[in-house]
Amino acid sequence: MIGPFLTGLATTFRHMFKKSVTVNYPDQKMPMFPKYRGKQVLMRDENGLEKCVACGLCSVACPADAIYLEAEENDGTVLAGPRYAKVYQIHKTRCIFCGFCEEACPVSAIFMGKDYELAVYSKDDFIWDKSDLLVQAPAGAKASATPQA
Repeated sequence: MIGPFLTGLATTFRHMFKKSVTVNYPDQKMPMFPKYRGKQVLMRDENGLEKCVACGLCSVACPADAIYLEAEENDGTVLAGPRYAKVYQIHKTRCIFCGFCEEACPVSAIFMGKDYELAVYSKDDFIWDKSDLLVQAPAGAKASATPQA
């Protein structure tokens, strides 16, 4: 009866004087492992235009059927190619963060980011649309205007 009590007390004293491993979360973030797959982002090219050519390979490669996109013809303001994704959505509740979409993209338009703060307050926020996924354009790049439907 005394043996387990002393063992527990010894364990407590042994760890009491070690350096703390606690992180002050909002102010300090945990470093992510290099192969961590977090929230997806849609990339831009060096001119600030979208890289996605709306080929649909990411949607086909997704085993959870979480990606939905609609292609539309391009007039040159959104992308250098002939088409762009008018609608690009990822359903967060379906996504399993496997990275198949990133591997299937022929132009490296989608990238698995390092963001792990994925909590939302509303069920409507479970769908990431193009405005949530697209990275900000570089400061020196020309502005791309996405046509609104």
